[in-house]
Formats: sequence, C-alpha cells, structure tokens
Amino acid sequence: MHIPNHALIGAAAKIPISRPTSVLSFSPVVLPCPDRRVDLQLRVSAPSTGDALPVILLSHGHGQSNYLSSLEGYRPLADFWAGHGFVVIQPTHLSSKSLSLSLDATNIRELFLESRAQDMTRILDQLDAIETAVPLLKGRLDKTKVAVAGHSMGALTASMLLGATNLDPRDGTKTQLLEKRIKAGVVIGGTGNGGSDLSNAGRSRLPFYDIDFSEMRTPALVVWGDEDVSPHLTTRGADWHADPYNLSQGPKDSFMVKGGKHGFGGISGWDAGETSDESPERLGAVQRMTWAYLRSQLYEGDDAWGEACRALKGLEELGKVESQSK
Repeated sequence: MHIPNHALIGAAAKIPISRPTSVLSFSPVVLPCPDRRVDLQLRVSAPSTGDALPVILLSHGHGQSNYLSSLEGYRPLADFWAGHGFVVIQPTHLSSKSLSLSLDATNIRELFLESRAQDMTRILDQLDAIETAVPLLKGRLDKTKVAVAGHSMGALTASMLLGATNLDPRDGTKTQLLEKRIKAGVVIGGTGNGGSDLSNAGRSRLPFYDIDFSEMRTPALVVWGDEDVSPHLTTRGADWHADPYNLSQGPKDSFMVKGGKHGFGGISGWDAGETSDESPERLGAVQRMTWAYLRSQLYEGDDAWGEACRALKGLEELGKVESQSK
C-alpha cells in the first residue's frame, strides 16, 4: 500500500520511516474507576495488521482548546505512530477542559498532577481488559514493550513516570510516580526547572511546582523548539524546555526542532487554532524522529534511530540531535 506524503512535507520526507499500514481507532473504551471522579475514557489506535505490538501511552496537554486536551486530540501523532506499528492509548485526564472539573480534597495538586500519572498506571494494570474490549486487538499486544509520550502538561506527566520528582514548595509534599513498566519515553515541549527559573506568572499558574529531574533515569527523547519561549511560565528562553534532557540522568537524547514553537508544526490536532507554527514539514520531522527513537528503544538492535539521526545531519533546517549517557 502506498500512502503519499503531504505535498508540503519538504525535507522531512528524507527521514526514513517504515512502510505504513491502515489504522484502526476505537473509542471510547471506558475503565470503571470507583475511586476516580469519573470513569477513565480512552481512545485506542492500532495498526490493522501485525502482532506482538508495542504500546505507547500518550498524555495530552492542557491548552486552551475545548477538545484537544482529551482522547479526541493528538491525532497527528497517534495515527502516525499506529500506522507504523504501535498501539497508542490516549486517556482523557481529569485536567481536560472537556470535563472542566474543579479541584477537590483528593486532588490537591493543581492540574491534577498525581491523577494524570495514575491514569497511566491504571491503563497498564488493565491492559488485558483493554485488549479484550477493542475489536481485532486481542492477543496482539506485547505488554513488555511500553513507552510513554506527552506534550506540554502531558510532558510533565511523562517526566514523572520516567522518574522525575516534584517537591511542592508550599507544604514540602514530595511526589514520586516512577512507573518501572515503562521502558522509554518522549517528552515534547516539557516544563523545565522550577524555583527562581519560574516567572511570577509561572509561580501563580504552577504553585505546586518545583521539579527535580536528577532521578529521571529511564531512557527518553526530549523534543524542544528553539522558538518555544514561555514567559507565562519562565524567565528563561526556549532552552528551559530542554531541562529534562540537560538535568536528568541516564541515557537521554535531545531533538531541537528548528523554528519550533509550542505546537511543533501541529502535533495536537489538524489545523488547530492554538498552533502558532503550523507546518507539515516540521510536523513530519517530529513524527518521524519520535517514531524512530521509540522503535529503537523498544526493539534491541533496531537501527531506526541511527538512520534517522544520520539523515538529519544533512537537514539542519529541521533541527539537531544530541545524545548523552550519564
């Protein structure tokens, strides 16, 4: 099957990718959660063929849109990854504008910090039930190959699951949510260092926030844009979003997206109004580089990431990759 690229994909088409397949998407899958304010709703997307499929848990951002911060968003990433061999599971977190829930006594951290990560743990605990609920999926998952990916607030969720900790400066509560079943991660447009690096607006928006990346040892790719300046959160420049790479431990890779703002070419939705850097080329680069990274992390000996990095060396207009092991 030949699926043509978008006519405006440009140089991103030179980053190698596997042959695509059709995608099956099923929603909502509802996980009953008596101890959660509402049951957990999911979208599950999978390739139409193949077995022993690895799993990506995709955490949505917060954002100003009415629908993208839910299982309805991030189709440009979910469909792409599913079309190239992954099963993608997208929860609607309690922070979603589609729910518009206020905080209560069981969720004292703003933006439902703990609950978002706990949603992913619930999903892993109930993978058998999810596999059974989705038509044509039963028996096709490799539950040993699990990754997490997230954008913006979802990137903070991913960082916490990968080992980062948070110390609430108001009461000293330490939040540790490492999920050892997750083998790799992708952090896109993630939050950086807290404390004095937060702007006044940032401290107001994130009063709970003082992140420590030093224990974030799970392998991860940190994707950040060199024009993603966020004065509503930090006094620093775009490099603040690279902190999950620069300040963490263990094997990490950084993909700096040239010209990338917080929308990364349009990852949260097709032609989304909140994307200020709409670009099929930039989106294509992010899709392909993240896919290649996760492919190589979850399949020992796979060289998709090496091939993608070698291709990117001749495509400096798209971005730059760095790697570290410490």
